[in-house]
Amino acid sequence: MHHLQTQRLELLPFCADDADEVFAAITPTLTRFMAFDPPESTQSFEGIWRGWLPRIAEGSEYTFVVRERRTGTFIGIAAVHDTQTREPELGIWISEREHGKGYGREAVASAMRWCVAEFSPEAFRYPVAVQNVASRRIAEGLGGRVVATEQTGRFEQVVYRIPAAPGSVKGI
Repeated sequence: MHHLQTQRLELLPFCADDADEVFAAITPTLTRFMAFDPPESTQSFEGIWRGWLPRIAEGSEYTFVVRERRTGTFIGIAAVHDTQTREPELGIWISEREHGKGYGREAVASAMRWCVAEFSPEAFRYPVAVQNVASRRIAEGLGGRVVATEQTGRFEQVVYRIPAAPGSVKGI
């Protein structure tokens, strides 16, 4: 399985042993800019994460658990969806207690580097709620440019296109 490392972080494919820590970090304030509400119970979350496992196994999507490299502390989730397309979609969420430390950008850049090496995409799609300034900064810091605006059921979002060429994006 893929084990990604940065200077501060390690990203490991999600496994069942991660479920309790991940579930505990999914709060209403964390998900206010996401396309989903927090699962109501560990049982409902199990239905979600059990869906991730076959997609990870088949290589169509990777959901990585982000941990602090030195201590193993849970930081968040980074995902690469539709890995084998020309423009895979990136996703990230960081536990609220870890906000403001630059972990999101570091984790996304690591996932991008890995995906470029494995699948050679042309670019990445990065949808984000218009009001989610912190997540927008991640995309912009990685060279992303807004290419579309979409209305979801919950909010208006912009879609960034982030170039995938190695060395063309600061941080990857």
